[in-house]
Amino acid sequence: MREYLLVFLVATAVTYLLTVIAREIALRTGAVARVRDRDVHAEPVPYFGGLAMLGGLLAAYVVARQLPFLSESESFVFRDAGVVLIAGTLLCAVGVLDDLFELDALTKLGGQVLAAALLIASGIQFVFFTWTDGQVFSLDPLQSALLTGLLVVTTVNAVNFVDGLDGLAGGVVAIGALSFFLFCYQLTRINELTRATTAALLSAALAGACIGFLIHNFHPARVFMGDSGSMLIGLVFSASVVTLSGQFSANAFGTASGSSLLTTLLPIALPVFILVVPLMDLFLAVVRRGWFDLRSPFSPDKLHLHHRLLEIGHSHRRAVLIMWLWAALASLGTVLVSLYPGRMVVWAFLGAMALVTVVLTFLIPIVRKPRIGVLQDP
Repeated sequence: MREYLLVFLVATAVTYLLTVIAREIALRTGAVARVRDRDVHAEPVPYFGGLAMLGGLLAAYVVARQLPFLSESESFVFRDAGVVLIAGTLLCAVGVLDDLFELDALTKLGGQVLAAALLIASGIQFVFFTWTDGQVFSLDPLQSALLTGLLVVTTVNAVNFVDGLDGLAGGVVAIGALSFFLFCYQLTRINELTRATTAALLSAALAGACIGFLIHNFHPARVFMGDSGSMLIGLVFSASVVTLSGQFSANAFGTASGSSLLTTLLPIALPVFILVVPLMDLFLAVVRRGWFDLRSPFSPDKLHLHHRLLEIGHSHRRAVLIMWLWAALASLGTVLVSLYPGRMVVWAFLGAMALVTVVLTFLIPIVRKPRIGVLQDP
């Protein structure tokens, strides 16, 4: 645990420091977010936060290779993590070009597919699933490639779609990465397996990079992550989830928390529940634009979930914090229920958290709504 904490702190510190440099580079190269009708910022803000997060991830990887425990892990741990970072670098480069020149949606989608193909070609893909009775379902190469590619591309776009308020995407992914690290670490502890896994390493570094960037990005943001950052963290998170499937034996998931259906489907359920907020926003955007408005699902609008929170009366910061709460409820709830099923204290905690989240979401705007005419001068 101490070495993972060090990895987390290195990613946090390096990202925090590099963000200052990335901001200056963005200003000098003209990579600045102009104010548009659908935006909520009032003045241009520089991009390139993704470059700083990439630097934090790479620094954490280099430091991890020198640590006594992690350096003695199986060779595939750092091999797979290195492949993920290479694919992330590729996608970050596509995002940098978009931040500079505003690439079209199909070009960015092509970059996402290429990065996912690199992961699949390097062996980072789903391998098997176990059913509640212990039966193992192995995937053939085509099924594995399609499922892995779909998960990676969907997660990348979900994070990109939710990146609409200062600190929103970085906070949601940080919460998801911390929740996933907890799951990875507890899974190995419960099954008495080695604590050194690619999934735990990447999720610890990813959480640190997001938090280091959030210091600069929370409202009012001094820098945006841009597509270079949103696509990078979406890929790293989804890829870390995929690596979990191939680095454990088929019965590891079943012995972790019983033979529940949730445990059986965890390799797919985890990214869905951990990123339920951006995935829901992505689904609603595709339906709204493609089905009802008959336009491209990648065309922008001002009807995302965070925009709705602003419309009902939440401030910018409160809207972000509420979406963080929803993300924590979904991600932490999935992890706790999967690891400790049937424990009433877990359900009581999640019930109280859900109640607080619902009250803050829907009641505060009503309570704080100003009454017109009460404070008017006679």
